[in-house]
Amino acid sequence: MSEQDEGRICVGAIAGAFGVRGEVRLKSFCADPRDIAAYSPLTDEGGTRSFEVTLTRPMKGGFGARLSGVPTREDAEALKGVRLYARRDQLPSLPDDEFYHADLVGLSVLDAGGAPLGKVLAVHDFGAGDLLEVRAPGRSQTVMLPFTKEAVPTVDLAAGRIIADPPAGLFDDGKDEDGDAAEGDEA
Repeated sequence: MSEQDEGRICVGAIAGAFGVRGEVRLKSFCADPRDIAAYSPLTDEGGTRSFEVTLTRPMKGGFGARLSGVPTREDAEALKGVRLYARRDQLPSLPDDEFYHADLVGLSVLDAGGAPLGKVLAVHDFGAGDLLEVRAPGRSQTVMLPFTKEAVPTVDLAAGRIIADPPAGLFDDGKDEDGDAAEGDEA
């Protein structure tokens, strides 16, 4: 079952232990990073463990935090890499042109003419804006589609699809419209 089906959104991750009394280094994925504590209790991916979160101090790349039920450094170290989820109903409603990443994963991607381009596998932000990782049919490599108004003019969550106008050549495989190798390409 996906996090979307369960009504949960990933809002952070535990980056490791901090100090000797069970504090963790917490990375927040929230628009306002401090909001992660307001969505407590947070659960692990499986929903089996629940944590009340208290931020203790800002740190480079996140926060020092205390989690309920984590009294020792060893307990904190054991949680390294655990992703933390909030219930969707705890999170703010978004404007029409903003989306939770979990809502985009799994959507079909079509071009303006309705031809299938693939499915969204993940959403990434490497520092220059969001990219949709798209698995295109018949390709061994995924395609990184910029998630901008120009490249993705329509997101229709109800229909489960994205209409894309990708930059020229992004979904091409080096073939021209007739399927021949493009000029200058080796056969």
